Amino acid sequence: MRKQTSQPADPALSIATGASPLGRILVATGEGGVAAVLLGDDDAEVRADLARRFPGVRLLPPGDAARRALAAVVAEIGSMASRRDVPVRDRDGVTVRWDERGDERGDERPYERKIPLDLRGTEFQRAVWTALRDIPRGSTATYSEIAARIGRPSAIRAVAQACASNAHAILIPCHRVVRSDGGLSGYRWGVERKRTLLREEGAVPR
Repeated sequence: MRKQTSQPADPALSIATGASPLGRILVATGEGGVAAVLLGDDDAEVRADLARRFPGVRLLPPGDAARRALAAVVAEIGSMASRRDVPVRDRDGVTVRWDERGDERGDERPYERKIPLDLRGTEFQRAVWTALRDIPRGSTATYSEIAARIGRPSAIRAVAQACASNAHAILIPCHRVVRSDGGLSGYRWGVERKRTLLREEGAVPR
């Protein structure tokens, strides 16, 4: 029996869009955190992607959480290779710095593990997405390796489908999953974007 999809009581989302080195980016936030990070060539494309993933969702005007999450993700994309402490200002005037990724307790978790996520998916999908977040920056894993890590070694195709259902580009790094032969096919937002991300992270040659 299929496990029920986890959904918040109020499906309303606040959205913000902006430019990034990978094209247009949309960030949607809900009560539980960031519900989606979507990439595309223009705002119409990312908004259509959001509508497909969250049919009937109630959209709210951009709030502080959505704007800050957008600025933080854009900063992450733009500074992947250099890791410099460079301030980045988005078009809404929100500025973030690399040194804001830690906290007063010296939080050294990977960047993508520090932003709270509003995950909406089946139990299996959530297990896959959690495993994806454990792939270190600069490394890759195969679909079969992810299947083994979640205790479902025969569910390779289902793992690939869960990767395709991922609504959190960058933050749930499905771009780090490759074919068994190292091929880069199968990225929801385009193979060239996947190649760029892996190159900037040092996982493939520049």
